[in-house]
Amino acid sequence: MAKKKKNKTQKKPAIRFPQGGTSPQVLLQQMQALKGEDTKWKQGKTFSLVYHPGEEIMQMVKDAYMLFASENALNPTAFPSLRRMEAEVISMCADLFRGDDQTIGSMTSGGTESILLAVKTARAWAKKHKPSVKIPEIVLPVSAHPAFHKAFHYFGVKGVLVPVNEDGRANLNEVWSAVNRNTAMIVGSAPSYPHGVVDPIEKMAEIALDKEILMHVDACVGGFMLPFARELGYQFNNFDFSVPGVTSISADIHKYGYAAKGASVIMYKNRALRKKQFFIYTQWTGGIYASPGMGGTRPGGAIAAAWAALNGIGMDGYLKLAKTALKTTRKFKATIESIPELQLIAQPDMTLLALGSDKLNIYAIGDELSVKGWHIDRQQDPACLHLTISPIHAEIADEFLEDLQAAVDQVKKLSLHKIGTNIQVAAVKGLKKVLPDNAFGKLQQITSGKGIGKSKRTAAMYGMMGALSGSGELDDLVLDFMDKLNSLD
Repeated sequence: MAKKKKNKTQKKPAIRFPQGGTSPQVLLQQMQALKGEDTKWKQGKTFSLVYHPGEEIMQMVKDAYMLFASENALNPTAFPSLRRMEAEVISMCADLFRGDDQTIGSMTSGGTESILLAVKTARAWAKKHKPSVKIPEIVLPVSAHPAFHKAFHYFGVKGVLVPVNEDGRANLNEVWSAVNRNTAMIVGSAPSYPHGVVDPIEKMAEIALDKEILMHVDACVGGFMLPFARELGYQFNNFDFSVPGVTSISADIHKYGYAAKGASVIMYKNRALRKKQFFIYTQWTGGIYASPGMGGTRPGGAIAAAWAALNGIGMDGYLKLAKTALKTTRKFKATIESIPELQLIAQPDMTLLALGSDKLNIYAIGDELSVKGWHIDRQQDPACLHLTISPIHAEIADEFLEDLQAAVDQVKKLSLHKIGTNIQVAAVKGLKKVLPDNAFGKLQQITSGKGIGKSKRTAAMYGMMGALSGSGELDDLVLDFMDKLNSLD
């Protein structure tokens, strides 16, 4: 008779549910301690994630948020104040993006939700206008935000990628060729996040009009910078509702609109389109359920803070903030172009910069800057560093640019660390060629060590990821990394 296997003792979770409440004073002390390792964004050390307009505006936005922190916009009849503020935010944005009295929209939790809703709407539009199409297609440049690919994954829509030109903008010939009878929508960016350039929206919208399909403009990062840059005399491709053929626009108020996190807008040319984003269920025993977006509960604080930001800052305030950020961007750009070892990947239309190098390991330069406390995004294809310039960076421009030059000088020097990085990357490139797929998966061990997310030197990791680009193994490696990053152990 087979022996029964003993069950292993199951370990308890690392953090147990608290027995008693902790005093507010102690909780605040604990949270302050937790913030100790966060990036110093108030000091301008962060070039993404946070858009800082100054303490006065920040406090106004916080006060507005707290006034409605408990309210829920799920049921607009319960809180007519939130319904009114959201409607006014949409109307103000419609005006900013040169819409008309038919332009309509909704507030969302962020750019990703706005993009998800734009794709969901396109799918619903295709179901009505192209009923024979089983899987709708959406044409977009490779530079478009990954949230579109998340939407394709969620909603069963096919994304058709087209390349960009040397200037970083969508290739129009490729867009035209990619559109077919299954296409429901074309997507353009204003600007694209990686390189800060505005796609040829007018020409892309002409194609959409000619083919009688939708045209979405993703202005999540640039929506509250480009209109003010235009007023200040900057020139770039037109992108808003004044362009014939543009049917929807997404824009984040919590970026250069300086609202609290959780505030974006998705706008449509007319009500008929917006209705396609809504979800309605009338057969529930709990009553009729209807929601405009992906979520159910909708934080009232985010709506109130956005309303306060737009009204509190106003056109004059936004022009002043934009002028500061754009002037600072010009200073960064001039210095970067003066360093022989560096170059800009594209000439930006606003306040986003991508700097690369064909002489040095740009990721190693990023590592040197990280050691000095700067938080900078890394990009690929080509390898480069990404800077999102906010008004706060005017105060630290000289310090950063000095550190950038020092980082370049440091990387130019031969070091053991640099040799190690090159060996690691070369090893991965070699192994990729000779190992079978199942054995190559063992390279996940590269990122399985402790201290994930704490290392300031990541050049080897990003170099290896570049070597693995296009391989299914990279997906597994990143999944493993994410799993560990979002765990206590």
